Amino acid sequence: MRFAIWPNLAQPWADIVEVTRHAEATGWDGVYVADHFMGDAGGGFGAVEAPTLEATAALPALGAITERLRLGTLVLGGTYRHPAVLANWAATLDQQTGGRLLLGVGAGWQENEHAQYGVPLGTPRERIDRFEEMCQVWHGLLRQPTTTFDGTWYQLTDAICEPKPVQDPLPLLIGGKGDRMMGIVARYADEWNMWGLADTIAERLEVLARRCEAIDRDPATIAHSAQALVMVTEEADGAQAFLDATGGRAAVAGPPSAFADACAAWQDAGLDEVIVPDFVLGRGARRLDAMDQLLEAAASFR
Repeated sequence: MRFAIWPNLAQPWADIVEVTRHAEATGWDGVYVADHFMGDAGGGFGAVEAPTLEATAALPALGAITERLRLGTLVLGGTYRHPAVLANWAATLDQQTGGRLLLGVGAGWQENEHAQYGVPLGTPRERIDRFEEMCQVWHGLLRQPTTTFDGTWYQLTDAICEPKPVQDPLPLLIGGKGDRMMGIVARYADEWNMWGLADTIAERLEVLARRCEAIDRDPATIAHSAQALVMVTEEADGAQAFLDATGGRAAVAGPPSAFADACAAWQDAGLDEVIVPDFVLGRGARRLDAMDQLLEAAASFR
C-alpha cells in the first residue's frame, strides 16, 4: 500500500510546507489537498471563518518544493470548476512536476460556500448529471487530440488542450460513494476514493465490482484509496473520547499499533492507498513525530 499525508489548508502556509517537506524527506508517497474555500462545522470541516488557502494555487507550490511525492486533490468540486479550464490547469501542473499529478475530482456538496459565493449547487441528481459530463470532457481533452462534445451542461467544438500531460493517461481519481457515482467510477476513474474504514470500503468495492462487470471492465484496473482521521495517543480514555466525538466519521485513535491494525484491515478489504489528514496530529514537532510513528507502524504493509 501507499501512504500519503493530507495537510489542512486552513492553517498557516509555513505549517503546510513543513508537513510536506517532512513527508518528502521521510518516505511518504504523496500529498493531497482539499478543495474548499471555507470551513463547514456541520460537515465536520472546521469553523466557517477559518482562513483557508485555495487548492489549485497551493498544489503547484507544493510541487515546486518536492521532487518525488505524488500530488493529489481531494477533490476538486465540479460545481465551480469548468472542466476545460481544469484540464488545462492539470496538464500544466503535470508538465511542471514531471508527471506527478493525480487529478482528484468530485460532484461538489458543501452548501455554505455555494451560498456565500452565489454558485448554484443544484440537486444531487443535477450534480451527478453534470459531473458525468465533466468526466467525458476530461477524458477527451486530456487523452485525445481534439474534443467535440454536445452535452446538457457543456459544449466543446474541436477543443484542444496542449501540451498534454506527461502521464499518458493522466490518472483521474473520483471521490464518491453512492451507487450512481460508483457507476461513473467504473466508466471513467483510474482511482476511487472515499472516507471509510475497512468494512465500509469492502462493501463499496463489491458495488464497484458489479458496476465494472456490467460494462465489461476489469475492476483491478481501478486503484482504491481512503482516508480517516488519525489520532496518535497512548491514553486509552483520550482515544475513546476522540472516537466518540467524531460523529460517525471514519477515525482511528490510539498508539501507532492501532493504525497498523487499521492498515491490516484496509489491506484485506482491497485498499491500495491510505491517506492521513494532519487535522488531529498536533502541530510542530509533535505532528512530525506522529507522522514518523505512523509510517513506521505501516512499514510492513508497503
